[in-house]
Amino acid sequence: MNTPQVSTTVADPASVAAAIGSRFSVRAFLPTPVPRATIEKLLAIASRAPSGTNTQPWKVYVLQGPSRDSLVEKVCAAHDALAANPSLADTYREEYDYYPQKWVSPYIDRRRENGWSLYGLLGIVKGEKARMHEQHQRNFRFFDAPVGLMFTVDRIMGRGSLVDYGMFLQSLMVAARAEGLHTCPQAAWNGFARLILPHIGAGPDEMMVCGMSLGYADVSARVNSFHTPREPVASFTRWVE
Repeated sequence: MNTPQVSTTVADPASVAAAIGSRFSVRAFLPTPVPRATIEKLLAIASRAPSGTNTQPWKVYVLQGPSRDSLVEKVCAAHDALAANPSLADTYREEYDYYPQKWVSPYIDRRRENGWSLYGLLGIVKGEKARMHEQHQRNFRFFDAPVGLMFTVDRIMGRGSLVDYGMFLQSLMVAARAEGLHTCPQAAWNGFARLILPHIGAGPDEMMVCGMSLGYADVSARVNSFHTPREPVASFTRWVE
């Protein structure tokens, strides 16, 4: 057992709570560059996330500059093509079901509240398909963040690796807050894996898990005033004695 880990005392618990509590999906970033050393530091911290039998299934691809910009062009073009021709849906299909095939309450209710609250904040009303498409495409521009991250996993791994991955991603996002950075985890990229995987140099045995935007939040952007509510502890907890 690693003695320093066992004996480490968290001297400022409030900062830990603040890092977790202040994490949210930022949808507008500044162009301010993020140093490579900072990104490497965040990934090193996140790598301490737990994984079943220490398999550490995460694979990370960092996009900046030309590689980021050219991927944005490719996926935005495909997104536009899909909107113009819905029959392309089978061409751009995610490899695993992130969402349920059939929505039921209370999940569909939360999903609708989330979507219409965001659109309402931006002044987008029901039926404005062009504006909805434009806002959705902001995902594929990394919301203007200078750093794009793509995460893959070997297809041979079991579903438990996705649980491990979730802990890795959360650790990365919380660590980013300690550096004054913000993030936006994005499953929206998954449907365009056939374009993304060869672009980033991922092997044929890798599967897209999600993407992520990383950078400094634009605090003046109206969209960043949108924060999703959370259910009270009592609504999802049962005390078994």
